[in-house]
Amino acid sequence: MKFIGKITGSPRLFNGISWGVTALVVISLLGFTLGRILPANATPVLQTTPIAAGSGTISLPGMSGSGNDPSAIVRKVSLGTSADTSIQYTVVQYKVKPGDTVSSIAAAYKIKSTTLMWANGQLMQNGPNSLKVGQVLLVPPVDGVLYKWKTGDTLNSVADQFGAAVDDILLWPGNNIDLTNPGIDPNAYVMIPGGTSDAIDWVSVAYASGLSGTSVGTSTSCGNGGPVGGGGTLMWPSPYHYINGGNQFGPNHLAIDLYAPEGTPISAADNGVVVWASYGAWNGGYGNVIMIDHRDGFRTLYAHLSQVNVSLCQGVYAGQIIGLSGNTGNSSGAHLHFEVRQGGGFMNPWDYLPAP
Repeated sequence: MKFIGKITGSPRLFNGISWGVTALVVISLLGFTLGRILPANATPVLQTTPIAAGSGTISLPGMSGSGNDPSAIVRKVSLGTSADTSIQYTVVQYKVKPGDTVSSIAAAYKIKSTTLMWANGQLMQNGPNSLKVGQVLLVPPVDGVLYKWKTGDTLNSVADQFGAAVDDILLWPGNNIDLTNPGIDPNAYVMIPGGTSDAIDWVSVAYASGLSGTSVGTSTSCGNGGPVGGGGTLMWPSPYHYINGGNQFGPNHLAIDLYAPEGTPISAADNGVVVWASYGAWNGGYGNVIMIDHRDGFRTLYAHLSQVNVSLCQGVYAGQIIGLSGNTGNSSGAHLHFEVRQGGGFMNPWDYLPAP
């Protein structure tokens, strides 16, 4: 057959070319898309393992790639846990050593002196001066009342007794109470956080006015220099560490009367500066008196002396002889009237003196 004139394309040929071009475009687009999604070094892996009949599981296509790829999302899983070991939940026993005081032991365990005393009521009936070397004390883990459960006690009655809530007792971890059956055996020790007790009649801070020496007789002109004390840690001012016929610390006597026969050497209980050194038949009842400012918030006072060996604004050091005991002022016999003050308040000296 002979063709004449211009050659024209066949429709069938045209359709084949169109489909070929379309396929190339689709393949190009698919390649571009996969290039954006997959890391450059990732290789798709198609799992071809046949699925076992009844296995109920299907293996998903895996992906290999570098964990350092910035486009990858990586989550690190840590199975380690930690707990605050600084929180104490158990009661510990402490054996009193020479030099210990109620306040120093309490401070070492970060509790109040009253908390320590309430936990040791049988030993502390006479206040901090009951402390003796060799005693074994129960030290509560937190401020409050350590209570020995009695037959007939209930959670409500004990909570009311010590001014606490029932939940304070139930939820304290150290009590180990079964919340589903909160029974407590008699003689078991239970911590009542935040509770208060009047089991021991002991005055920790008192204030006075008038001729007590809080506002008269002392000097404020010595400046702020001089030796500095140890924050309430005191030495015995007399070689005798007990009371014999004198007065204890209490609401009507804001000092202790240490045994000290006439002429006993009296020493400074801590470093400081003398802010009151006076001879006088009365001196507000103190007689011959010395007061030392320890420059750490504390002051100590030594009264009824027979002799004053220091002068106003003189610096002194712990253990230095400052005078001699006597019977001057409002006194019915030779002794040392010894006061400890902090911020204008009268502190119980037994709480700052070392155990005898």
